[in-house]
Order: sequence, then structure tokens, then C-alpha cells
Amino acid sequence: MTQIDTIAKLLLGAKHVAFLTGAGVSAESGIPTFRDALEGYWSKYDPEQLATPQAFAADPELVSRWYDERRQKVLACQPNAGHVALAELERLLTERGATFAILTQNVDGLHRRAGSKEVIEVHGSLLRWRSTTSQIEYDDLPVPFESYPVPAPDGGLLRPGVVWFGEALPDDALARVDEELARCDVFVSVGTSGLVYPAAGWSLLAKRAGAKTVEINRDPTPMSQSFDHCVLGQSGTVLPAIVEAIRRG
Repeated sequence: MTQIDTIAKLLLGAKHVAFLTGAGVSAESGIPTFRDALEGYWSKYDPEQLATPQAFAADPELVSRWYDERRQKVLACQPNAGHVALAELERLLTERGATFAILTQNVDGLHRRAGSKEVIEVHGSLLRWRSTTSQIEYDDLPVPFESYPVPAPDGGLLRPGVVWFGEALPDDALARVDEELARCDVFVSVGTSGLVYPAAGWSLLAKRAGAKTVEINRDPTPMSQSFDHCVLGQSGTVLPAIVEAIRRG
């Protein structure tokens, strides 16, 4: 039995499935990494000069322009075969009565655009911006914005709906993550380095709760030894192969 067949069998036997996804999944769609996004005019800046509440308070026009450029680049990209396969896995497994959730560190919205329903965006989203006064979030926004900084409908300013350096991850997202880690039978980490906490520790928490754990990544990570199964490869290749194995039963 191949590794792909083994993972497919695990998923078919699971009642609760959780996938953690990182930047490696979106890289195949051409999404620049956080630091790679600092090119051209922006190359003179350090990300931490732009991705903090203090930076926004000091120069909301500058920070808003950069994040709007990133938003436009993301919207110009399309979900790749890995995103599509995850949406299909959700459909196939939930039809069999399982629960399925994606816990993503990505802020590009590509999982939802690919058709995934149960997506927990632990670092927020570039596609949602929220008012600095009311904290109301808005996602039906012009592309690009007409002016910077961006005025909010309630009289404040709109800021990107992402988690900045120095900010806590959203309580509601973390509560949902805790629930998924506690109940999942199978936990799969895809395209993430295993270096950024708290997400880097979630596979161990799931394993302690009794889950079988799987890592899918282009290269080995510092966490690879702790997983029950590891597959080296691009998510856009490995995930569709798992879908096909599940279809074969």
C-alpha cells in the first residue's frame, strides 16, 4: 500500500478531520510570501515597519496602500489544484458523515474561492477590512480603493482584517481551533514550515488527543519526526492524488 493509499484509508475511516494549511499551499497559485511582497517601491521597508498597529497609527495612508496592493495581487491569483482538492475532500468526506475543517494561516481567501466551506482563518483575511471605531468587518469592497487611508462607513478608518505583529490571534478562531484539535481523528498539516507558533504545536495537541497525524510538505520540517506519516511533495500534486484514492474507495 502506498503512502497516498494509507492516508486515504485514514481519512475514509475518520469521523472528524482537520487540515492545517500554510504558505506552501498558496505559493503554487503565485501568492508572494509576506517578505516577497516587499518588492519595487516597498523593498526599502521591513515588514515589521508596515505590519503593526503602531505603523498604521503613525501612517495609515502608507500602510493602507501596501495592504491594498497585496489585496489586488491576491485577487489576481486563482485557487490551485491543492485548494480545489481540499474542497473536494470536504465534499467527499462530509457526504460520508464526517466533519471537516481547514485551519489556515493564509490570509488570501483562496480556500473559500475554491469552494471550501468550513475554513477557520486564524490570521484573518486580506479581503476583509474592519472599522477602527466599531470593529465591524466589510468584505464587499472596491478594488482598488478610491483613496488612502480608507474611510469606514461609520466615520472611522478601515484597516486590513489581518493579525499584525503584536496582536493576539482572534479569540473566536482559537476557540474553534481548540474544538477541532480535541475531536479530530486525523490531523493533516500541508505546506507549513512548522516554525510559527501556536500553529506549529497543533499537530502535537491533536496527537495527544488521539488523532493520527500526517504532514504533506515540499521539504522536511523541524516537526516532521513527530508525525505518523510524512509525504514529500507539492500540495497541488499530493492532495489530488489523495482525492483519487478516496474515490477508488
